[in-house]
Amino acid sequence: MQQLQRLLDQHCFWARNRSLGGLHCMLRGSRAIVTAWRQDGTLVGFGRATSDGIYRAVLWDVVIANDEKGQGLGRRLVETLLSDPSVAGCERTYLMTSQSRGFYERLGFQSVTTQNLMRLDNPAGSPESGNPGD
Repeated sequence: MQQLQRLLDQHCFWARNRSLGGLHCMLRGSRAIVTAWRQDGTLVGFGRATSDGIYRAVLWDVVIANDEKGQGLGRRLVETLLSDPSVAGCERTYLMTSQSRGFYERLGFQSVTTQNLMRLDNPAGSPESGNPGD
């Protein structure tokens, strides 16, 4: 868990400072989890998916250590998530990306212009606010 926390802190601005308890809760709520490791035991890749198993799946938190990018690891990680039975059987898989649009387009994802990303912030619901699981 500490290696996951370190990977997120060091390689993705959108996932910095997640607590260990929050990460445990996040993993429990995921249907598919994929990790990539160096031979020395260092975590260098991570991704997860949530899914209803038939209609919709969403890829989350896909991250590759900066020094591992460009070697096909990200592609393998995403393809492994997409082939997981909880995702592969869904009619549609979504993801959100801030900086990797071209990467996902090369994997077959398309930008969606007919939908809007909507968000509701709930600070009382975050793991860092002291909810169980910390």
